[in-house]
Amino acid sequence: MIDTTLHITNGSALTDYLLKLDISKKENIITWEETLCVGPTVEEVASPAFIKIRQAFFKSFYDLTLSKKDLISGLQKLDDISNFTEIVLWFEYDLFCHINMVAVISLLEQKGIYLPLYLVCSGRVEGEKGLKALGELNPQQLQTHYDNKVKLNVDDIALAKKVWTIYCGNDHNLLKPLITRTSSFEYMGICLKAHIKRFPDVRSGISTLEYNILKLVKENTITSRHHLVGYTLHYQGYYGYGDLQLARIIDLLSLFFTETENSLILNRKGHLALEHQHNYQVEMNNTIQYGGVRALDFKFDKQQNKLIKTIANAN
Repeated sequence: MIDTTLHITNGSALTDYLLKLDISKKENIITWEETLCVGPTVEEVASPAFIKIRQAFFKSFYDLTLSKKDLISGLQKLDDISNFTEIVLWFEYDLFCHINMVAVISLLEQKGIYLPLYLVCSGRVEGEKGLKALGELNPQQLQTHYDNKVKLNVDDIALAKKVWTIYCGNDHNLLKPLITRTSSFEYMGICLKAHIKRFPDVRSGISTLEYNILKLVKENTITSRHHLVGYTLHYQGYYGYGDLQLARIIDLLSLFFTETENSLILNRKGHLALEHQHNYQVEMNNTIQYGGVRALDFKFDKQQNKLIKTIANAN
């Protein structure tokens, strides 16, 4: 029997898992391993401008030199899809995966690919505690997820495209009405909320995730930055960051803790930040960009539940 399904996965580990379970063959899988939830983006995915801006980002922030092949590996399969009759997306419940997912859906539209589109998304699993990544599911659970894959309708696809367009733009408050939009994306609203709260709080200058990391330092015995990365991986909620992203955030937070050979504890600034007694946005100087906007240019106002421009960039 000829397999006519094209699978697009969220990483090489899941690709290997699908191959091991014979859910697909290697030639029918595209592995999409970008990290579009951090760094600048442009709307036209895999375009020369996209590749250039992503290469510059990885070099400047992580000192990684990536080739064009590194960034868009496997996407050439989309240039000839005559052998396929449907596409299945494999993405998880977190923000990391959701931004990559909406970019992929937008790319399919940009290429004029209109095959039936399905989504396999992990998260809550009956009988299990916590949220589960696809790779954490046992073979039977993963097969069940695949059997129950959700067919995306025109409204779902339009929503994904709109999220990507806004994300690549300069007004992320436009995402707010989409948080409550009904769709087949069970975790989209939660992820969009998490994204808005990535911007510095108007009171303390640190984001929700940064606040939670400082709380981990305050409430646990942390021996090193590496130890803190491990803790945060398990307690980051809906962000889905990997070691690379979390290590950079923790480096930025270093002004809030005191390090010794085998301990990491909050200093006075750390306590003041947790108590929202001082704003540290300027001192942190977090130059990260999320799609079309810089974190430095906006603050999250909890009372108004919206992003506001920082005073220096209000015009």
